[in-house]
Amino acid sequence: MSSGDTASLIGNPCESDEQGMRLALALAQQAAQTGEVPVGAVLVKDGRVIAEGRNAPIAQHDPTAHAEIAALRSAAQTLGNYRLDGCTLYVTLEPCPMCAGAMLHARLPRVVFGAADAKTGAAGSVVDLFAEPLLNHQTQIQGGVLADECGLALSEFFRQRRSEQKEEKRLAHPLRDDALRTPDKAFALLPDFPWEPQYLSDLPALDGLRLHFIDEGPTNAAQTWLLLHGLPNWSYEFRHLIPALLAAGDRVIAVDLPGFGKSDQPKKEAAHSERWHAQVVQELVERLDARAVVLVTQGLNGMVAWGVPLAAPQRFEGLLAINAWLPNSQAQTPKVLQKWAEQLARKPRLSIGEQMAWADSTVAEAEWPAWDAPFPDAGYRAALRAFADIALAPQDDEWTSKVLHFWREQWTGKSLLISGGKDVLVDQNAAKRLRQHIRGAGDVVVIPDLGHFISRHGADVALRAVEYFSPLKNTSKSF
Repeated sequence: MSSGDTASLIGNPCESDEQGMRLALALAQQAAQTGEVPVGAVLVKDGRVIAEGRNAPIAQHDPTAHAEIAALRSAAQTLGNYRLDGCTLYVTLEPCPMCAGAMLHARLPRVVFGAADAKTGAAGSVVDLFAEPLLNHQTQIQGGVLADECGLALSEFFRQRRSEQKEEKRLAHPLRDDALRTPDKAFALLPDFPWEPQYLSDLPALDGLRLHFIDEGPTNAAQTWLLLHGLPNWSYEFRHLIPALLAAGDRVIAVDLPGFGKSDQPKKEAAHSERWHAQVVQELVERLDARAVVLVTQGLNGMVAWGVPLAAPQRFEGLLAINAWLPNSQAQTPKVLQKWAEQLARKPRLSIGEQMAWADSTVAEAEWPAWDAPFPDAGYRAALRAFADIALAPQDDEWTSKVLHFWREQWTGKSLLISGGKDVLVDQNAAKRLRQHIRGAGDVVVIPDLGHFISRHGADVALRAVEYFSPLKNTSKSF
């Protein structure tokens, strides 16, 4: 028997078919406990067990490691003869053709089995090798001994395995038919991004789509930073900002919005809306029970980031807006910004990294693969196309009005607005206009060497932010 450390049944008395089958059932249960299909076998001679076996094809990486084969081999060694005259083999499941052939070759006089096997049974269910008259040996067969108990062991095993497989599939986040998923290997060689990826697909707003995020630092930290990227970035944008925030003892949650980074990408542009993206993040904040949150928004993501605090404003205590662009029907979108966003979205053969470098000279060529990684071909760019409109075209709907009203009239947190001195897309005037929409916002802080994207200057931004928001740690209230 391939038994490991379980007690052997060899030497046990066996005076009836039922007793022999119960011994085989005990071995079947041992097989189930190791993840093998529960089949057990004992071989009896002169009223005592001389050999035993249980299924072990998985553990032994051996397709022949069936319970019957193990018992036959053991018995042959014990008797010193491959012909097993005067023996009876008890097995919980009808033998397959391989095992039936071995039994016939061993000249077994008698075989008793429990449950029938409608798929591979070779004792009458599919074929009956034991009744073949052309063979030079006929073995007596008796089936159905403790058939219900043997069958129950098998059905319970497969029921449990189906349940486990279902759970594994749920945890593995199966891909929806209307979405794409960038292969993990596309992100394998990216530098300076060591954090464990986290995934969720059971948030109501996701409806099965997989959302990628990073959640680092103590969950009970005095302050939580919620990082939301803009167009066309993903959480990799914050790779130099995150370490400095963690060093302050804070919790950091960085999210890839659906359609970006490692998150699933709906194939149709119509799937993307500001309100839906905001709802996804709202549900994530609730699921992670994020508290004392500083909302960090960078670049162009329309009203997405701005809409997040509305669902649970008590969770948010700060705002860090970095080169953020708030669509405004009263202000004309700069032509350079509009042209850049449209070209990024409408020309699928253009490298995302190259386009980012055009807009921000601080984006090094070595970074380009990281920005291209989420978008292997044009089919993966539905979110880019959608966000070109979302980020630039103001919506005059009820939800947008509520968002703007919240920031103008109801926001009670502390706000830090940062503008890059080398940002050619969103200039300081845009930051000053943004300031007018945020209740209690102070002066705009200009970082001279900062371009539109913060990747290379993230540490500088983080240090300023940590210093600015540190008093909030002493005033945070639980709820």
